[in-house]
Amino acid sequence: MTAFELKARAYAKALDWGVPRLRRVAIRNLELAGLANPNKIADGVFLSVGRIMASVAKFPTITRANVDQWIRYDGLENFGAAQAKRKGVLVATAHLGNWELSAFSHALMTAPMHIVVRPLDNPRLDAFVEKRRALSGNHIIQKKDAARQILKALAAGDAVGILIDQNTTPAEGVFIDFFGRKACAGTAFVKLAHHTGAAVVPGYALWSENEKRYVLRFDPEIEMTNDVQADTQRVHAALERVIREHPDQWLWIHRRWKTRPPGEAPLY
Repeated sequence: MTAFELKARAYAKALDWGVPRLRRVAIRNLELAGLANPNKIADGVFLSVGRIMASVAKFPTITRANVDQWIRYDGLENFGAAQAKRKGVLVATAHLGNWELSAFSHALMTAPMHIVVRPLDNPRLDAFVEKRRALSGNHIIQKKDAARQILKALAAGDAVGILIDQNTTPAEGVFIDFFGRKACAGTAFVKLAHHTGAAVVPGYALWSENEKRYVLRFDPEIEMTNDVQADTQRVHAALERVIREHPDQWLWIHRRWKTRPPGEAPLY
């Protein structure tokens, strides 16, 4: 076992033991999604988060010369085709695989992009992570004042990566079907696509156990119809398909189904 894997396992164990409520949330989510072997999948989730923590710690040592030891592309032509339209690219990503390494490595292997982030609750940890995120040249956009900067980036033909998979409020989203249950999903992402004409391309860095490195996968562009409800559903359906392929790499420790339709009982 490599030093990276040993460190990832240590981080995973510390998180699992240190914050026991996270496993309880993961098990509940996996039951709601109807997936078998929830404890085994949860083990993988903690290991996946451990790999993220271990890789972020190594960001200062990852360069253009050695980034291929950490990650390779699959489907870069999909990203290239979207970028060739010259209206900007909205990368629909999620807390799946290694979302930190995906943007970081893309800047080294192709070109810097803009990434939308929400500050972490711990200010010291947030400052540490934000500094690391920018080491490869990416431009950080704070979520609280993101709209103007995103529009400016897309107008310049740049790529913007946005995490779209978390629970939101009815005021900010619509209810879509996600793993057979209603989930409240933000609509800002597809509204940006409608307003700008930017291409929507799903992108994720998924761990390959065979290769012992990540695969940064860009799926084909998702065509927009200008129907907010339908397009939000289409993007999340694409996300669900990838999560079903790699259930142990999605962040099940987040209460994804917290917001319920009017009159429906809480699930947590």
